[in-house]
Amino acid sequence: MARNKHIYKVIFLNQGKLYEVYARQVSDGGMLGFVEIEELIFGEHTQVVVDPSEERLKDEFAGVKRSFIPMHAIVRIDEVEKEGTAKMTDADGKVTQFPSVPYYGPGRGGDKS
Repeated sequence: MARNKHIYKVIFLNQGKLYEVYARQVSDGGMLGFVEIEELIFGEHTQVVVDPSEERLKDEFAGVKRSFIPMHAIVRIDEVEKEGTAKMTDADGKVTQFPSVPYYGPGRGGDKS
């Protein structure tokens, strides 16, 4: 199976924290209102210095095959040349989350005419 060469940086809010992760697959996943991220990438440390923030994320996502992030929590998705360091920081008012609004589409309410 050919390996996907694309790398995506996904930034999202979760419980007052701003997450920045890298993944090989990003899609709508077919689950309404969610963005699916798969094949998370974490740096392979060959140095003695280890980033504690990246280690916390690595532990948090250990064993996760794919993750579904609510669309309104997504801040940004970029396709990048190479992965950086995954990190988690306090949002501290730096980012305002989109308000959660109901989705009205075919068969989901809204105009019944």
